[in-house]
Amino acid sequence: MPVRSRRLVTARAWSLAVLLSLSTACGVSSGSSTDEPASGSTKPGPTASTPVPTATPTAKPTGTASAALPWGPTHAEWQRAQEIVAGMSTEEKAGQVIVAGYQGTEAPLASLRRHHVGGVIVMGYNVTSADQVRSVNAALHKEAASQGRTWPLLIGVDQEGGTVARVKGPLTEFPTYMTLGAARDPEVARKVARASGQELRALGFTMVFAPDADVTAGPSDPTIGSRSAGGDPALVTSIVKGSLRGYTDAGILAVPKHFPGHGSVPADSHLSLPVQHASLSELKQRDLVPFAEAVESGVSALMVAHIDVRDVDPGTPSSVSARMIQDVLRGQLGFQGAVVTDALEMAGVAEKYGSAEAGVRALLAGADILLMPAIAADTHAAILTALRTGRLPEARLDDAAARSIALMLHEQDAGAAPSTTVLGAAEATSNAASLRGLTVVSGACEGALVGKRITIAGGRTQDRERLTEAARKAGLTVGADGDVVRLLSAGSSSGSGDVVVALDTPYGLARSSASTARIALFGRTQGAFAALVDVLTGKARGAGRLPVHVEGLPSTPHCD
Repeated sequence: MPVRSRRLVTARAWSLAVLLSLSTACGVSSGSSTDEPASGSTKPGPTASTPVPTATPTAKPTGTASAALPWGPTHAEWQRAQEIVAGMSTEEKAGQVIVAGYQGTEAPLASLRRHHVGGVIVMGYNVTSADQVRSVNAALHKEAASQGRTWPLLIGVDQEGGTVARVKGPLTEFPTYMTLGAARDPEVARKVARASGQELRALGFTMVFAPDADVTAGPSDPTIGSRSAGGDPALVTSIVKGSLRGYTDAGILAVPKHFPGHGSVPADSHLSLPVQHASLSELKQRDLVPFAEAVESGVSALMVAHIDVRDVDPGTPSSVSARMIQDVLRGQLGFQGAVVTDALEMAGVAEKYGSAEAGVRALLAGADILLMPAIAADTHAAILTALRTGRLPEARLDDAAARSIALMLHEQDAGAAPSTTVLGAAEATSNAASLRGLTVVSGACEGALVGKRITIAGGRTQDRERLTEAARKAGLTVGADGDVVRLLSAGSSSGSGDVVVALDTPYGLARSSASTARIALFGRTQGAFAALVDVLTGKARGAGRLPVHVEGLPSTPHCD
């Protein structure tokens, strides 16, 4: 078992029942929020310059420096991180808490040299090939070492699988998270995460912004959809915990997101500030459950989203709310690890404060890692100004910088990264996961669903091309006079055919008519279409169950 598997120790004897019985009162006010106290609170809110208390990491008494803290790093690693921060200049500390985005496809070495950033995030527009991104990451690690950094650089990426994968081939294309929810097997999730994490480490990544721990609320969820494992908190929790074990196996730091839950708000925080009208008590029974269980399992970092939770800190994005971070996440859920903001260039926070100011407010609220500000230099300057004026206590910055460094020191436990031979080597794992998740909603559960000739309708061009390729490999003829396989491109779309297949969320199946079968595929990867053809030809049996409630479809499994 890898050394870093100790991260997934039990943080405390704290059961889900205890979580659900916690008080809904929120007593700590954010320096970045409105003066109005949170619902149920009688405490006045401090001003923006009021110091926010830091949560000093603690652990169960062990008597040894090598014992793990509840969030992963050892006592020795935490102490070493504090020593490193104590020797830093304020400019270095201000940079250490920033994980910067960058433009172009060359290594952004200037961000390290000028602003001492703690890391970078790689987006799709930064990638031209796996070899290119591996070279860029290697150059970044080399530059960090040349500056005397004795801890790994934080290089992160959104690589969830399905619709969110920044690095494409030759990496394995993994299914959507809802596919894993339909498979209902945390071991499948573990295998997928392990394989994905190994591929990312082979490219030089040290952190992955996954898994998606959101509980989707159904058709009213416009942003998360099939990125979520499902609509049942217990199911999502099970799959998330499986994924976390897999990432730990692979030796990469995972960051579950988007606390306090993006699956039940009707807006996209990339475009505006979503408003969550559910009470905190309701959230504790739904959205917060997977995050609470991740904390219980010893997760090292969590991402906080830009969501206005009216019952906690009305009008304030959670990412800059001390009421949400300090009181709910740290105080009530007991999280002691690194708090990562969602991207600070997003409209959900930047429109209200500006990206640089949002970074300062996030630090004041208790966040530790400022992800992707619009301009890293501006955020760096804003932090220095806040320090100089006394608005931001230096102890708060020291605590945030130490958490980031402690994570990276602990990352060294993972040992050497695997060779590039792992790239694309998990196709069988991906295909098996797709088949396990494929769900026959109506029609025969076994045997062929089509004849020797099929006609493909609907979907996107790539969908039709991929299904055509998979069908022909299986000996089917694709033409104009075969059994009609209708592809529903979007989760809300509907249609008719001999076989109707939902490629995203399955809600449109209830409004679709099929003479033979209705199938939820949850994705459009090559492995998903290979699994679909196996079921269409009777070679295999779809083993999935709907992970979300679909109005108009039975709640009980169609195929057991």
